[in-house]
Amino acid sequence: MPGRIRFWGDVPPRNVEAIKRELDAQRLAGNFNPFDTINYLAISGGGSDGAFGAGLLVGWSETGSRPRFDVVTGISTGALTAPFAFLGPDYDAQLKEVYTTYGENALVRHRPLLLAVTDASIASNAPMVALIEHYVSFEFLAAVAREYRQGRRLLIGTTHLDAQRPVIWDMGAIAARGDQDAVELFRNVILASVSVPGIFPPVLISVTQGGRYYDEMHVDGGVVSQVFLFPTQFDPRSLDKRLGRSPTRRLFVIRNGRLGAEWETVEPSLLKIADRSLSSLIKYQGRGDLDRIYFESRSYNVGFNLASIPDSFMEKEPAPFDLTYMKALFEAGYASGRSGYRWRKKPPDL
Repeated sequence: MPGRIRFWGDVPPRNVEAIKRELDAQRLAGNFNPFDTINYLAISGGGSDGAFGAGLLVGWSETGSRPRFDVVTGISTGALTAPFAFLGPDYDAQLKEVYTTYGENALVRHRPLLLAVTDASIASNAPMVALIEHYVSFEFLAAVAREYRQGRRLLIGTTHLDAQRPVIWDMGAIAARGDQDAVELFRNVILASVSVPGIFPPVLISVTQGGRYYDEMHVDGGVVSQVFLFPTQFDPRSLDKRLGRSPTRRLFVIRNGRLGAEWETVEPSLLKIADRSLSSLIKYQGRGDLDRIYFESRSYNVGFNLASIPDSFMEKEPAPFDLTYMKALFEAGYASGRSGYRWRKKPPDL
């Protein structure tokens, strides 16, 4: 996988030394203090439950204690949140708007049943394309690029369906290119990460390799992982040795979902059974991802902090992207952040 704008998520980057040198140079040029605390934010998938994380971040901003994150990662709905979180509280109004203004009718355009059976998805992604284009402008990319040049990183995860592997995209490196192709690729990566297979069509991303052009099929990053921080086997302490530093590291994970089991009587029909089984699979995949990240954090001496939808939030979503539900969940997240959220120090399984 050539170039510095992306790398596989299941192995260390081949060009890791070049990545380190670039990061070192950017941070040194920006008067980076090697003894400062380094803060990471990882935002999970979760569909419309992303309203919780959005509300939490906005409420956290109002306390004045929200860090300026050095690395922000996002996957699925987290890919929609992450760019706003990366740019900081100045973009809270836009983040709130995304999760409290656009409901099912504004995000999902269902296809006729016959087309859904013969095509790649049951819904068109045209509304989601329009939403992403509305917010991701040249000015937005320029803001991301400025932060990238100071040594901060915004990373988005997709699933390369042909290769059956996770891909991590360096969105700041894309933004730094600054041309129309960069804007389109930035938008397409976000679109791909939020494209739940079967619901939305896959996103074809054009690439060149060995002088040949071809299209890759990318879908929701949540197919392979609900949340991520570093690519597999990437140890941030190697950077410490190069810079002669020993910083404090803190990781904040926002799991846009409930961690515990939820009782619901399941109707004995094919679609209801399949839906309930899939949601259970995603829940426990997400818990496994949290366990993995927790143990990685411990081995790398990174402080672990976890937020999730509280058990006190009892409302059920009547349909995907129900706007009333999303507004209520945003307010629950906002209240939690505004009152000083008590972050969990380990996943529920540990």
